[in-house]
Amino acid sequence: MYKIFFNLVFRRMDPEKAHDLAFRWIRLAVRIPVLRTFVAAALAPRYRELRTEAFGLRMHGPFGLAAGFDKNAVAVDGMAMLGFDHIEIGTVTGEAQPGNPKKRLFRLVPDRALINRMGFNNEGSLAVAARLASREPVFKTVVGVNIGKTKVVPETEAVGDYVKSAERLAPFADYLVVNVSSPNTPGLRNLQAVDHLRPLLAAVREAADRIVAHRRVPLLVKIAPDLADEDVDAVADLAVELGLDGIIATNTTIAREGLRSEASLVKETGGLSGAPLKERSLEVLRRLYARVGDRITLVGVGGVENAEDVWQRVLAGATLVQGYSAFVYEGPFWSRAIHKGLAARLRTSPYATLADAVGADVRKTA
Repeated sequence: MYKIFFNLVFRRMDPEKAHDLAFRWIRLAVRIPVLRTFVAAALAPRYRELRTEAFGLRMHGPFGLAAGFDKNAVAVDGMAMLGFDHIEIGTVTGEAQPGNPKKRLFRLVPDRALINRMGFNNEGSLAVAARLASREPVFKTVVGVNIGKTKVVPETEAVGDYVKSAERLAPFADYLVVNVSSPNTPGLRNLQAVDHLRPLLAAVREAADRIVAHRRVPLLVKIAPDLADEDVDAVADLAVELGLDGIIATNTTIAREGLRSEASLVKETGGLSGAPLKERSLEVLRRLYARVGDRITLVGVGGVENAEDVWQRVLAGATLVQGYSAFVYEGPFWSRAIHKGLAARLRTSPYATLADAVGADVRKTA
């Protein structure tokens, strides 16, 4: 049914307008008590065998919504209603910014992919922190907060910009993510170099510890799939050195190989997400797990479309898995289908629990 609706309605609309429309519907539904109860019952069934613990946080399952969908924390309950086990909001920057000029979001339907050059459009850390502070949860869920660099802030002042966001948002974050891997903010990916990344992560860690003294806010870093293998290893080693809680692999890619969509779309600048990212993101995940093992929690994202993709991420070392782009193509029953399929795979596997399966394929080849 959704695929028919997508082809008849959403596919004919500008992608960003379609996103905003769907977003409004989700936010409206969660405000109506009877409706949200019915929707959650239908779309967010719970499977005891999928219960997951990461960073000391307990979740109904391992599958969450990646950053980028809910930039301003306006639909956390709505996305939980649709079955996501954790919601990562953002990317949030130190100051509010409109992002890049429109048109900036493109569907590559034959490739089941998206290209975006949104440019971290968001209301800024002060406004988002205020919204999180006043939030009265309808559904209990884990909320991660993804922070990035304000565009007008020079690279030399990036640390202070991230620290400002961390100070404002850490009190309301179940976990905090330093995003240094979007291709849509000039100079941002330069911060992935270990010499730049070490002082940045250390400063954000110090800020979170200083502002939130009564608990440790888990800190993660999100990396790009376009890093060379030796740079992936360097980030993994740095994460262990600094005692980071996790690495998210991976963000969008600037690569364009093997796409079937029309040339005018393929040539659009920005980050490519969706199915074409599947192989490389899985490669990076396997490499990270081989390097860090169980010392750091890994989050797999990029090209995740179905339960088999989630299962492969788990076997490759991911404790948590996230998706976004396939939601556009699969619709509101997507998370339900993934949970059902993942539970079925676990039952027929040799592993007693989902935690036992984490990294199993990598350990076999070690």
